[in-house]
Order: sequence, then structure tokens, then C-alpha cells
Amino acid sequence: MTVGARIEHLVTSGTFRLDGGTWDVDNNVWLVGDDHEVVVIDAAHDADVIAEAIGDRRLTVIVCTHAHNDHIDAAPALAERTGAPILLHPDDLPLWKQTHPERAPDGELADGQVLTVAGVELTVLHTPGHAPGAVCLYAPDLAALFSGDTLFAGGPGATGRSYSDFPTIVDSIRDRLLTLPGDTVVHTGHGGTTTIATEAPHLQEWLDRGF
Repeated sequence: MTVGARIEHLVTSGTFRLDGGTWDVDNNVWLVGDDHEVVVIDAAHDADVIAEAIGDRRLTVIVCTHAHNDHIDAAPALAERTGAPILLHPDDLPLWKQTHPERAPDGELADGQVLTVAGVELTVLHTPGHAPGAVCLYAPDLAALFSGDTLFAGGPGATGRSYSDFPTIVDSIRDRLLTLPGDTVVHTGHGGTTTIATEAPHLQEWLDRGF
């Protein structure tokens, strides 16, 4: 099958705030689409930069992999500029409201839901642990997984703060992600990419370290 869709990558910078702490962070923003339409995964920090990357294409949806502020802070502004709906798993609404108490998401993400852009299907995988409503998006036609902060190069996302749980994230990764084809490229929420085959052998190490 010929796939016209492509993956584009931006890095935006800002702060992550939770439990009274603030940290400077660089976030990955992923665009999936073609010359006509595009999906944004995690509208982080800078709506202007993201809108510039979209250009004159139609933004069909803004997907939030979870509702930590650094992944959603630019979502309402981008939605206002483009008319695109914001989708979030409902289990993350408590976190969302910490950042945007006056503006609700436009729709819900659900496990198994399929979003289509430029002829490519993105399947929603509910992967709680880093956050209760954390999701990943799997695009088999692109051999790509957009993992948010669930899986990074080197292991699971952090679980040391409110709304997170280490056994839950390990279950999510083992049962939902490591079962994907090994050549699937993992496009993460921060830092570099990895593959399922690279991470799969280290599951027991993560369990032993307890992250």
C-alpha cells in the first residue's frame, strides 16, 4: 500500500508544573498527515510555532496523549486558531482542569478508537500509569507509535508524582506496547526515538529497578 502521510517533528520549550514543583522541559510535538490535512499530537508550549508548521493545511484534530500541563498548554490557543477539536481521555480530566479550568476538551479518546488522517489510521491505546488517562497512538502503516510519556528510549515514563503508578505503567507497556512489531519506531514525548525491539529486552531490568 502506498502511504502519502508523513511524520513531522517539532521541539518546543517551556515548563512542567505538578505537585508544587516547576521544571524546564523540551517537548516533542508530532504532526502526522500530508500536504492537505494533518493531526497534531501534544500541542506543547507554543501555538504559533505549531501553527506555522501546519501552514495552510487543515488541522483535523489535536490529540493529547495525557494532560500534564507541558503537553496541553498550547492546545486551546491552537484550537481557537484552527477550529480543530481537542481530544483527551476522560480519566485525565482532573489533570486537564489544573491547567485549563475554564476550557474543557472537545471530545474524548477511548481505547481502540481509530483516527484517520491522510489515509492513515491511528489507533488509540489506553496506557495508564504515567497518568490515568495516558494514551499512545499506533499507526501500523507508518510503523510508528506515538508514546507520549508512557515509553521512552531507556524505559517507562516517570511515576513518582500525583496521579501516577509504576505497576500500572509497566502493565501498560508490557501488555499494550511490547506486543507490537519490533520494528515499530517509538516517537516519544521528550527526547529521542527508539524501537519496540530495542526496549522489549529490558522489561525485567525496569521491574528490578522499580523506576
